[in-house]
Amino acid sequence: MKILILGAGVIGVTSAWYLAKAGHDVVVIDRQPSAGLETSFANGGQISPCHAEPWANSSTLKTALKWIGRKDAPLFFHFDHLDPSILIWSIRFLLNCTSFRSRINTERILRIALYSLSSLQSLRTETGINYDQKTTGILHIYRNKKSFNHAITVAEMMNKIGLLREIKNADEVLSIEPALVSIHKELAGGIFTASDESGDAYKFTKNLANLCVKRGVIFHYNTTIIGLEMTAGQLVSVATNNGRMKSDAFVIALGSCSPSIARQIGINLPICPAKGYSTTIVITDPNKAPSVAITDDENKLVYSRLGNRLRCAGTAELATWNLEINPTRVNIVTAKSRTLFPDIGDFDNPQIWCGLRPVTPDSIPIIGRTQISNLFLNTGHGTLGWTMSCGSGRLLTDLISNRLPDIDMSGLSLNRFRII
Repeated sequence: MKILILGAGVIGVTSAWYLAKAGHDVVVIDRQPSAGLETSFANGGQISPCHAEPWANSSTLKTALKWIGRKDAPLFFHFDHLDPSILIWSIRFLLNCTSFRSRINTERILRIALYSLSSLQSLRTETGINYDQKTTGILHIYRNKKSFNHAITVAEMMNKIGLLREIKNADEVLSIEPALVSIHKELAGGIFTASDESGDAYKFTKNLANLCVKRGVIFHYNTTIIGLEMTAGQLVSVATNNGRMKSDAFVIALGSCSPSIARQIGINLPICPAKGYSTTIVITDPNKAPSVAITDDENKLVYSRLGNRLRCAGTAELATWNLEINPTRVNIVTAKSRTLFPDIGDFDNPQIWCGLRPVTPDSIPIIGRTQISNLFLNTGHGTLGWTMSCGSGRLLTDLISNRLPDIDMSGLSLNRFRII
């Protein structure tokens, strides 16, 4: 079958890899000059099933209320210029902020994330792909005892689902990561997930795209989508600045741009853009840089060692589609990074980046067929696109190929939003 994938980020490229491996004739289009240049370019770098707790959870509202009006808050919501789709998204988000919904959504996220981690490991063994990967785990750190206790409750729930997370005191945290010595006395504790990984999502995407080409996948870059064209209830072609492209089946893997494209043919995707920032520091003193990936949960920041670089990423501005750099947000990331690891490199000249993460109200991606039988979705992965990419690509491939997926697909399709 000929399949046209819209989007060459990490989700689109992993989808292309598995579809080509299954024997399909795959074409990928993207508006950028090469693969992985948007949200996949400089994200936090963590492959993190341990981040399976959805944004909408029982503690979110209490925390978010403290941040309202603060432009330096970890989570900032743009209330001006809200369109109706974002208001509907917000209502759905609030409906998911219960303990009951959070448990359901955590299980669904973790189901994909664990499957995806296993799929990535198999792909790495099969291809030898390199992307500055580290397999030393992820360490969550906490200064606030109340936040730590909440995290312990979530970790225990994840342990029951199948992800081993170890609760550590402050001394044990420092033993795992000596580079945290500057805040040792402030720590209430930490949670260590040894099975999680980290790596450069952009390098992975670029290198996997090259492997896709060797399998016969065709990439059309610098190609902007103008419109989707239907005939007799089926999608038949995509109009682009480089002409019409026909196919048997189509996949939307456009991240935060997915709703505007799908809306052209009457499909409403509950995806809100969440602008996040990262700074990348060249490491000049490797002995003082972390070797384990770090998540500072209270500040919503992550730190990943990528070769001789430290990637520092986080914060979120909800409901904004612009990619302008906000100095206040950048300063949050840089200042917090300097506090944790003050002597590792030049914090005065970081590489600055921002990107739009496609967040659904329940933090679960949308994977599967739409009401248009030859149109499929692989989008809405939020902050876990890198984590879920390989698993999502495999699941999509099984659905398109009419094969039974390896894991339960319930609660992962667009249909779940007919209820909430």
